[in-house]
Amino acid sequence: MEGREEGEIKILLVEDTEDDILIVERALKKGMLRSRLFVARDGEEALDFLYNRGDYADEKRYPKPDIILLDLRLPKLDGIDVLKRIRSDEKLKDIPVVVFTSSDRDVDIIKTYEDGVRGYIVKSAFIQKTVKMEGLLDAIISFIRR
Repeated sequence: MEGREEGEIKILLVEDTEDDILIVERALKKGMLRSRLFVARDGEEALDFLYNRGDYADEKRYPKPDIILLDLRLPKLDGIDVLKRIRSDEKLKDIPVVVFTSSDRDVDIIKTYEDGVRGYIVKSAFIQKTVKMEGLLDAIISFIRR
């Protein structure tokens, strides 16, 4: 993938809650995974990043991610709509998307899998495991390799 350093995984985290962003950042820093984390705080910003629009126009500084961690409850444009746009675009549809959300509702889980997500992480379960540094890095690697 263009702009990727050897062994470096580019992750786009689409999340509007600062505490959740910090938890993911800490988990990645403590892990042995070489990664570069980009953060979009709403659905529109995520699409600007993915399409290299506006502040994200420089494709070398803002390359296509290897994986997207996507919250469902976002301002401006929700995660379901972002996911649908990603899956309908030939240039983006093969990027693995993992839902990272507080919703454990069956309807959300079923809907996102129907829309082509590679995984679904419920934040409360993730946060409990992250304290012990289990789960996130293995999940990211396994979702990319699928």
